[in-house]
Amino acid sequence: MTEKSLVNEMLQVQLAIELIELGARLQVLETETDLSRGRLIRLYKELRGVSPPKGMLPFSTDWFITWLPNIHSSLFYGIYRQLLDNCGCERMEAFVKAFRLYLEQVRLDETEFVLGLTRAWTLVRFFESDMLEMIQCTCCGGSFVAHAHAPARDFVCGICQPPSRAGKTRKRRESELQMAAGEPVLPELCAKS
Repeated sequence: MTEKSLVNEMLQVQLAIELIELGARLQVLETETDLSRGRLIRLYKELRGVSPPKGMLPFSTDWFITWLPNIHSSLFYGIYRQLLDNCGCERMEAFVKAFRLYLEQVRLDETEFVLGLTRAWTLVRFFESDMLEMIQCTCCGGSFVAHAHAPARDFVCGICQPPSRAGKTRKRRESELQMAAGEPVLPELCAKS
């Protein structure tokens, strides 16, 4: 019979707590920690006050290629790679730090959160499975998320060449109407998974 390390178990619980606080779904917790499903559910209920949400995780790479998600995904993944490659962080340590830095950047820019923790985790998994890769924009030189093996020649990012309806969301129209009416506009920053 093998003896469990209390320190390792404590680190697993600490990681699970961090991930839950950042909005992780149960499937993410089960994959990234060695804790039992029952313990994870109890921990989730204790921290959030509700049962973990049910349902499938995002499974398509296409979401990360669309205009606004691509910009946010590219920002997050760039931070993640820097932490892995240059700061000596382990995989999950780099992931959590990169997601916190992404959230901080979005708050500073006073823009809407596009990339939730579960989507960010799925993005990393897609890169690890060689389903996605980074491609350099020929206009600005930035690196952006793209389908693996997509033609990189003449690639122009969504910042340099935004689509015609870029930025014309319902929330934006509503806030513009509020501003025109003289009502205070409070940025609603809520993470989506």
